[in-house]
Amino acid sequence: MTMYIADLSQRKVAAVAGFGYLAIIILGIFAEFFVRSRMIVPGDALTTANNILASEWLFRIGIASDLIMLSFDVLVAWALYVLLKQVNQSLAMLALLFRLMHAAIYAATLLLLFFVLLMLSGANYLAAIETDQMHALVLLFLHGHSYGYDLGLLFFGLHCFVLGYLIFNSGYIPKILGVLLISASLVYLAGSFTRFLFPDYIEIISPIYVVSLIAELSLCLWLLFKAIKFESLDDAAH
Repeated sequence: MTMYIADLSQRKVAAVAGFGYLAIIILGIFAEFFVRSRMIVPGDALTTANNILASEWLFRIGIASDLIMLSFDVLVAWALYVLLKQVNQSLAMLALLFRLMHAAIYAATLLLLFFVLLMLSGANYLAAIETDQMHALVLLFLHGHSYGYDLGLLFFGLHCFVLGYLIFNSGYIPKILGVLLISASLVYLAGSFTRFLFPDYIEIISPIYVVSLIAELSLCLWLLFKAIKFESLDDAAH
């Protein structure tokens, strides 16, 4: 009876992780690709500013989506720790901390998007700034957000590496998911270091982020739709 209760508890935590991951994927894609990428025109500060002003409410919804996404990120970090702590508690804690570090950095980066709205608010205290300068600052803040995003992904890549290792060695989650997450971690790390060391080449490696999407979506779907048979450590040892 005790083992049944423990197994049921793990199944509930897996469901929390799965639904949380699905929310993160949906909200993240919406905010980045259906909101900001449609408004930001690289190198064109005037058009970018006008696009944001024309769809200010949508821009705000994008920020709100990111904030909700980060709340789910913390929830998923906790759930994955609970699921994997029996494999190696120290490494599971390390994975949790890397993910929380990512969430904290990205949350701070969202302030730059609020600064964009403040610059375009038409407040009296902005009268000393020329219009062209204001538009240039808007583009600067948006670039800053991109750099902050990739800085956060560096720590998220480390999280995925440790998570993939734990999954590969768990014995109750398919090893292929561990391999996929380790591959995703290498993509995130490559993308982050390219952004900071070779920014002119960031667009070239952007397509390989599909590997990360496949890896995280696969884990999400497995958590949601596959029954997990959690065994005790003693049983696993045999």
